[in-house]
Amino acid sequence: MASEDRPQIYLITPPAFELETFPDTLARVLDSVEIACLRLSLATRDEDRLLRAADACRLVAHERDVPIVIDTHVKFVERLGLDGVHLTDGARSVRTARKELGEDAIVGAYCAASRHDGMTAGELGADYVAFGPAGATALGTGTRAELELFAWWSEMIEVPVVAEGALDAATLAELAGVTDFVGIGEEIWAAADPVAALKALEAALG
Repeated sequence: MASEDRPQIYLITPPAFELETFPDTLARVLDSVEIACLRLSLATRDEDRLLRAADACRLVAHERDVPIVIDTHVKFVERLGLDGVHLTDGARSVRTARKELGEDAIVGAYCAASRHDGMTAGELGADYVAFGPAGATALGTGTRAELELFAWWSEMIEVPVVAEGALDAATLAELAGVTDFVGIGEEIWAAADPVAALKALEAALG
């Protein structure tokens, strides 16, 4: 497949990281491979920690002209100068988020493996729909977003689609022709060298 047709990389932060060191690691990763978007995906509910992490990651991303979105927290988007929000409840919050953030903000929706939720999110104004886990994993409900779902979506629906969750080189090679973006996060942050890990996964996209 021609390189211009291959999926773009949508980078997801780890659920927890050290604020003193992670921005430097993030900078190295963003400098090594072309990244279409960065998602701040922290598990903490500590508002101060969220705000400081978002500030640090926004600076790194925007210095490189990479847009940054945050999981769930619509109220932080404008306050922190972020580019949008990634909603994790399917189509349920898309209309509200779009109304609150306006037409220029990025609004994405994670729809697990639900074709119906994905279509509804797109109709309500989502800029992209994410399905996952696209790889094999024992986490979550065990319901995998199968290759057929991405193939159908890419053929029938104009809203861009993200494949994420438990991605390895073999799965990425299969997905390369049927998804617009691949969401990569934990797959590289657990590695000793996240840059090398990301480059290896990128190579699988063709």
